[in-house]
Amino acid sequence: MRDVRSHGQDVLLTLTIDPNVSDDHLIAIANDLKTFGRLFLRINHEATGDWFSFNKRCSYQEVADFFVRFHKIIKEHAPNVKTILCIGGIEDLEKEEMEKEEEFTEAVRHTDIWSVDKYMALHWGWPYDVAERGGDTHKRDTVEKVYELTKRSYERFSYLCGGIQKPMVMSEFNADGDVVGPYDQAKMIKEFCDKVKNEPASWFSGFTFYQFRDDGRLGLEITDPNNKEVGIEQPAMKTYKDIIHDDYFSPSMTVAEEVSFPVTLRWGGSEDSTGLSIPLHFDGNPHFAEVIFDDEINDLNLMMEVNGRWFYKAPGVKVIDLMPAFFDKPLSGSCDLDIKIFAPPASGENDPSQGSDWAENYYTKIKKCPEFRLRFEPIEL
Repeated sequence: MRDVRSHGQDVLLTLTIDPNVSDDHLIAIANDLKTFGRLFLRINHEATGDWFSFNKRCSYQEVADFFVRFHKIIKEHAPNVKTILCIGGIEDLEKEEMEKEEEFTEAVRHTDIWSVDKYMALHWGWPYDVAERGGDTHKRDTVEKVYELTKRSYERFSYLCGGIQKPMVMSEFNADGDVVGPYDQAKMIKEFCDKVKNEPASWFSGFTFYQFRDDGRLGLEITDPNNKEVGIEQPAMKTYKDIIHDDYFSPSMTVAEEVSFPVTLRWGGSEDSTGLSIPLHFDGNPHFAEVIFDDEINDLNLMMEVNGRWFYKAPGVKVIDLMPAFFDKPLSGSCDLDIKIFAPPASGENDPSQGSDWAENYYTKIKKCPEFRLRFEPIEL
């Protein structure tokens, strides 16, 4: 969690919890989460299923009641945390009601965020069997059906809340390559995102791609069987990169007033922070592009973006080579580009001494502007 936040991302934490634990236990968890800023907490996910231990220990009503109890504790002791209710939602397009609706209606009304886990294809028998045609441990749905089930779930959640609208996410989303292979996996991911973009789906707040690397084929990489530390990129990787760089799915940035150093930056989260935008002139495509932090400012923890590429600078690092931003997107001539700089907390946690809004915001003072080394031809010709 600390590593995620120090690199400029927001923590989305899933916890499976025995619904019989005490309030004191839950308060202790809430207090542990207070320093992690705008954290998202998914409590006992896929709660209308039957495969997790909390459903084997308790009834669906008890699981739902526990969610409401823990949500109220979170709001009292860690209001910086947003709760996510992850249930099946609408699972049959022929039915109006969602799965286990009677038990989970109050949880739908209390949660901060609604969520469903939907896979357009899934091999749930892995790793115990191999998905082959005619088998009963895998499935494939159409993109259209999964999209419609998700939208209908949102509409039902809103109906149960008297028309109130809350953020709707898919906490797990993918098409399993074990079932559809690498080419259709990439194709289905793109088709779903095209539907979101083309509607446009203003009701839909986002999805979590599940997952980056997988020992099976449910990821952007598969694991190299000869070296478990190495991943083998799948076609879905390029597709996913294209999607997140699409203007529709990219976060927006607004340039505000001019400032002078020293300057204090605010980190609220990946979608609400104040950074620096520093204009740079390029005579052409660079041969060398470096940002240099002297001893006075090399303790900074920064995320930087230029030409569509993000770079991380850890505390103590003095030079960041920006050239990878130009390998795939070389400049065709002279132009001006802005380098954008943000300062998430180096420790990954917020500082209670920083003021009344410390639980949601973290502040970093930058004493001076870093230096830039730009060269547009080899040093020796």
